[in-house]
Order: sequence, then structure tokens, then C-alpha cells
Amino acid sequence: MGKVLEKEAFGLAAKDNSGVLSPFRFARRHEIVGLVTEVGGKVTKFKTGDKVGVGCMVGSCGSCDSCTEGLENYCPKMIQTYGFKYYDDTITYGGYSDNMVCDEAFIIRIPDNLPLDAAAPLLCAGITVYSPLKYHGLDKPGMHIGVVGLGGLGHVAVKFAKAMGTKVTVISTSDSKRGEAINRLGADAFVVSRDPQQIKGAMGTMDGIINTVSATHSLLPLLGMLKHKGKLVMVGAPEKPLELSVMPLIFERKMVMGSMIGGIKETQEMVDMAGKHNITADIELISADYVNTAMERLEKADVRYRFVIDVANTLKPTP
Repeated sequence: MGKVLEKEAFGLAAKDNSGVLSPFRFARRHEIVGLVTEVGGKVTKFKTGDKVGVGCMVGSCGSCDSCTEGLENYCPKMIQTYGFKYYDDTITYGGYSDNMVCDEAFIIRIPDNLPLDAAAPLLCAGITVYSPLKYHGLDKPGMHIGVVGLGGLGHVAVKFAKAMGTKVTVISTSDSKRGEAINRLGADAFVVSRDPQQIKGAMGTMDGIINTVSATHSLLPLLGMLKHKGKLVMVGAPEKPLELSVMPLIFERKMVMGSMIGGIKETQEMVDMAGKHNITADIELISADYVNTAMERLEKADVRYRFVIDVANTLKPTP
């Protein structure tokens, strides 16, 4: 694959997983979209001018069980888009540049009707919620799906679950997002998880719950909202261990599982569905010199729901 002009890459801080100190202040540099500017002689899937994207990974072993099943994201040798050693022992630096070279096997085609900036977060947030909905059979019309948390992951989960024809209930700690969830995103119901009466009213009503929350919280009320054989899927990653009561799992065959992004084939399916249903992330497009302010706003949760850096148009060349 040749060079791909980048439009989006943003994240939090620190040292790369390779142990090498990154030349960038921020470490998370995936969800990259742009236009193909050049292709290698053996490239067959893309041509100059195509709208494309790169998600969370740029390589894998290609031969393990996960890879042969199209689940490169679970490959033990999966190479992430940033902070990992590539095949030639160089370090992947992700999207903080005006161009990028990537193997065509890890490139996603972006539908023409989707704007690049608002499509970019789908390459991580979108596939993170789409994959468990599909894999666990929670995509059937008429099913009742709960979405815990209405942030970067949660708002996209609502959009995909609704497009699949399910009934969607947003579960949040505060009533402040009720109008946003129902009137703007199209959720069918809203439950405040700190209100015992609302929790009681939702007991045993949901086929599955996508939990996007990364803060420490109780899982017991969420398990209570599931039907017999219901599934609670964890896609948020709390720093501290959560308590889990096994009694609901034993007596009602309820399940708790995790999920991490998706393979390339599934990611392309997700983006194609987004194109069919005009699903994009809610974003705020910013310039490269705004990132420090953006980080300050992130600490205050002052964003709806993703910052997207317009790298191609605002990254200043080195003097």
C-alpha cells in the first residue's frame, strides 16, 4: 500500500508499548482517514484517490487461528497502529503525520457518502460496539439492548443498535443526558442507574447490554436488568477490578464477557453498514495546534463526543 493522507488521530499520553519514548506528547494515534496518494506495484484493492482509513492495527502474523478466522485483533503478534514494533523492527507512530504507508490488507475503504472526519472514530469506537452486537447475536430486530454510558462509545452503540432494528435503552448515572439520548440519538428509553425505582422497572427486560463505562461501578444492577440467558458485554476498561456476583450467572444462565475492536473483514462490514444507514460519530473538528486545549477539555468531559484533528490541513511543516 502507498501513502495515505491522514485526517484524524488523537489520544492520551505517555510512553509507547515498545518501551521507546514517543516523539509525540500523546500516545494514541489511530482512527486515521484520508485519501490514497500512491500505491505499490502489487496493490490490487485500492487506487489513487480512494477514501480509506486505518484503525487500531497495521499487521498480524497471518497464520494463527485468530488470523485465519479473520480476527486479526486477537492475534498474539498483532501490530498496533502506534507504539509497536513493525516487521522491520521500526516503531509504528500512527497518525501524527501528513502521510502514512500501510499494508493494503489493513486498509478500510470509506463509503463515498460518509464525511472523512466524522467517519474516522468508527474505526475504533464503531467497531468496538458493532463487533459484540453481531458476534453475540444481539443484532436481531425486536431485541432489547441496553447501552451503559453515553460517551464516545455509547453514542455510536445507540446508532448501530437502532439501525439493526433493536429497542435501545440508555443507562446512565445522571438524568442530564435523557433528552440527548432519546430526542437526538433515537434511543427508546432511558434509565438512571442511581434511581432504585427506575432500576426496578427495568429488571429482567433486556436481551443484552453493551457496557462502555471505564469508571468503577457495580455490575449487579446491570445483571438484574438482563433476561434469562442475557449477555453483559464489557467494552469499557476500568482501571480497578470490579466485583462480580456469580449467583445471577448460575441461577439464570446470564453471561459476562469482554470484546476488543474487530477483525479487518468485520470492520469493513461495519463501515459499509454505517454508509448504508448514514451512521457517523458526533465530532468536533480541531486544528493540530488546538490539542493542548482539547486535552484540558477532555479532563472536564467537555466534548461531544470525539475530537478529530484535521492533520492534513493544519499540521505545520518542520522549519
